[in-house]
Amino acid sequence: MTITISAFERSPDGGKGLARDTRVRWALEEVGQPYEVRLVSFQAMKEPAHLAVHPFGQIPTYEEGALALFESGAIVLHIAERHAGLLPADADARARAIGWMFAAINTIEPPILELVVARFIEGNKPWMQERLPLIADRIRTRLRQLAARLGDGAWLEGAFSAGDLMMVSVLLRLRPSGLLDEFPGLAAYVARGEARPAYRRAYAAQAAVAARP
Repeated sequence: MTITISAFERSPDGGKGLARDTRVRWALEEVGQPYEVRLVSFQAMKEPAHLAVHPFGQIPTYEEGALALFESGAIVLHIAERHAGLLPADADARARAIGWMFAAINTIEPPILELVVARFIEGNKPWMQERLPLIADRIRTRLRQLAARLGDGAWLEGAFSAGDLMMVSVLLRLRPSGLLDEFPGLAAYVARGEARPAYRRAYAAQAAVAARP
């Protein structure tokens, strides 16, 4: 059965790999599964056909036969569980890798998204200059904790896993802020993720969509 994912017809990030479909593309590239892409406009995201797959009118979605999934974390977990290459065989190591997937989305990403919203959507509010440093400090706290756990390791739990895929994807959103550069170990960790051939293929695929006339 053919795997079809949805992606922005015109991504807000201009093809920089920050849209969540990149996470799904990366996972599929890591496990060597071919896929097709259904490009969705902002208008089409709110129409019944797309809402039938994603009730909140967002991307990405994943369709394979009768199965339809939404939420990038759920999709990546499904891919990792169905195909070898993203989760360890050992049950305990597998559970830890899945735990890091949840940590990326539930612990690390929320304050990062708060910063994105504050800077680009609420940037003209009079209270923003007071709020931004508070958000940045919350992010730094999480980054210090993550850096301490990573230590000198290449990946979070030995070998690269879906946990690293999700964590690197989340941390990439920090690059424009400069906060990631304050933590050289984490910056190197992200660079290792970007250097993986599967990530490069996923990034190139998203960038190709953005480059279309």
